[in-house]
Amino acid sequence: MIELRAVTKIYPGGHVALRELTLRVAAGTTVALLGPSGCGKTTTLKLINRLVSPTAGEVWVDGSNVRDGDAVTLRRHIGYVVQEAGLFPHLTVRDNVEVVPRLLGWSAERRRARTEELFALLGLELAAQGARYPAELSGGQKQRVGLARAIAADPPILLMDEPFAALDPLTRRRLQIEFRDLNARLRKTVVFVTHDIEEAFRLGDQVAVLSAGSLVQMGTPEEIRAAPVSEFVASFLGLIKAERSAIGAE
Repeated sequence: MIELRAVTKIYPGGHVALRELTLRVAAGTTVALLGPSGCGKTTTLKLINRLVSPTAGEVWVDGSNVRDGDAVTLRRHIGYVVQEAGLFPHLTVRDNVEVVPRLLGWSAERRRARTEELFALLGLELAAQGARYPAELSGGQKQRVGLARAIAADPPILLMDEPFAALDPLTRRRLQIEFRDLNARLRKTVVFVTHDIEEAFRLGDQVAVLSAGSLVQMGTPEEIRAAPVSEFVASFLGLIKAERSAIGAE
């Protein structure tokens, strides 16, 4: 479980990325953070794995305040997937996937077995692609490798920052389906950042709509579609425009 309580994050110069944000992510669920650019979505992810610290409030992961433990240890138990995969260009695909298991001291045999398992799970060919470097892969292959690296040590929590945004529409749709099916088996706790409304509704068990650093509404996709709490939510989701078009057509 992840809990952020009344978090404030102010960057140098007075820029406020988050104002008041209370967010609860139940274990085994996927929450999509949705909102316009600059609303605090990526900062929320960074608060969870302590890449940044709140200026006020608290962040709890699995019952522990993230400030109480070692930040590196925390991050090694949280998978992180970013746009365009963020792979290390000087490492082979296999070595990229094995980064965290190696840091955790896994044996070579255990790392090899886990890599083979993940390649099969994500539709990658270890013999053909394991020795390649990221520059030799397609965009879709890079994202699969990035996901494999993020879950290699089987972390209970997965943070995803617009991982499919740079892909063409067909590849993006295919990877969305693959991720949804994969997590139906793995049941990770996922916090997923996106600008894409359809992606948020397709992948999120819950959708949290943010604006200007605050949480505006949170609920299932069906709840938010049926009862947006404000004109901002309705207009952001395109609901107002759709309703007006329907009225005009009558």
